[in-house]
Amino acid sequence: MPVLMITGASRGIGAATARLATAEGYRVALLARDTDALSGLVEELGPETAVALPCDVTDYASLTDAVTGTERRFGSVDAVLANAGMSVPTSFLGSGGAEPEQWRDMVLTNVYGAAITARAALPALVRSRGHLVLTGSNAGRGIRPGNLYSATKWAVTGMAQNIRAECVGTGVRVTLVQPGMVETDMTADRTDVPKLRAEDIARGVLYALGQPETVDVNELTIRPVGQAAQS
Repeated sequence: MPVLMITGASRGIGAATARLATAEGYRVALLARDTDALSGLVEELGPETAVALPCDVTDYASLTDAVTGTERRFGSVDAVLANAGMSVPTSFLGSGGAEPEQWRDMVLTNVYGAAITARAALPALVRSRGHLVLTGSNAGRGIRPGNLYSATKWAVTGMAQNIRAECVGTGVRVTLVQPGMVETDMTADRTDVPKLRAEDIARGVLYALGQPETVDVNELTIRPVGQAAQS
């Protein structure tokens, strides 16, 4: 049974991917700071196929411990979904949104967290000739006035391409999944646009993971029907 490690696994896309992956025969290592939510998900999925590993994705030691713990529990790490992320509203003109002190956590989680997740996991993925999947965003493909979240996802877009280039010759595959608007805690206030379900993105992740080892699905952009490219 292949092993999938997921950051940001306690809710949303991470939890939905964990549920679908176990249904398709994966064992899963679930990483998040919310230990109560992780425990409930492990109970739902079954302790024989899921393990909770409390982890702060902005702490490299925490991530390396999680990779080691996953290999110790299941024997390998065959795939990693670097999914942890957050969003706060921003304005560079100061016309609303979160204060700059709150921006730091978003940048650290979305950019640094994704980067050190890759750094911590790639030695294990090289050993297994595995697969790294990063959760980007449709927001990382267009201009959003005053939107720092969009800029962090632009960074993830470039990061995925750079990681893929460095992994040539290792057998590791790298996929960037770019969701449009998804019904999650981060988008609860957006009632003006159509939204995907977290399960829709999970199916995209499992599609990429399910390809033959000679096929590298570089990017997937998934939007709900009716969403404009830049909405």
